[in-house]
Amino acid sequence: MIARIPGAAMRGLLVALLVATPFLLLPGAASEAPEIIVLLALVAALLTFLEYNATYPSFVEFRDAPPLNRIRFVALFAMVLALTLIARHGYEPSTLTALVVAFGGLVGQAMDFPYSPVRLLGLMMQADADPAVTETLRSAAGLAYATALCAVAAFGFLVRMMGWPIGMGAFNVWINLPLFDPTTGGDVVARLQRDGRGNIILGVLLPFLIPAIVKAGVGLFGPVGFSSPQTLIWTISAWAFLPASMVMRGIAMLRVADLIEEKRRRAYANAEAVQTA
Repeated sequence: MIARIPGAAMRGLLVALLVATPFLLLPGAASEAPEIIVLLALVAALLTFLEYNATYPSFVEFRDAPPLNRIRFVALFAMVLALTLIARHGYEPSTLTALVVAFGGLVGQAMDFPYSPVRLLGLMMQADADPAVTETLRSAAGLAYATALCAVAAFGFLVRMMGWPIGMGAFNVWINLPLFDPTTGGDVVARLQRDGRGNIILGVLLPFLIPAIVKAGVGLFGPVGFSSPQTLIWTISAWAFLPASMVMRGIAMLRVADLIEEKRRRAYANAEAVQTA
């Protein structure tokens, strides 16, 4: 337990830094409710510390199967940091923010083609919206979605080329999938494959479905405004990160199912060899 405390504390500090990044980098005029942000950062840090310091898991999946959660964290942190710098450019422009805005503009233009998630997200804006806000939204969406695609590609490379989680230590299904009950619902392999494919399909569709759902709900809840930097940062980050996280979870579950099935085949082959010997 003592050996886990430094790692759990470091993870908690990093999560708190992630939550507080927009507040720390944006000027005072763009920051909203600092007390709430500090409280959220402390709560997130405490929950992360307790989860990683505990012997038994509660809700964090793949806790002992690095580097899946590290890829997720780096991707989300990169999104929040990049979008914060884009938002900061409108208040306190600098060379760094100008570079991020320029790069985001290029990525946004490259990904803004018909029926793309970035194009659909831009259609949520009203026809009379400020062109500057629309351009900022496209740059932020393109940069966040590109980061999400890179994270998924990196994890896919680890699974296909590096054989994740083989070589990362013993893989314990109960610890790494605490919300998955292997004792109910039929065969474990079939359930893992079904859940994995479902996560991948839903993760691929969500970036397209979310703008459509929001657009359909404009008449009930009013138009979505991205004039607030905090709203822009967290809305776009969630829109890009949650589907990517679901796709990575689906890939991981399919990989676990393959490992269990392969272990079964070896066990059956060994049993047959013993019987015929």
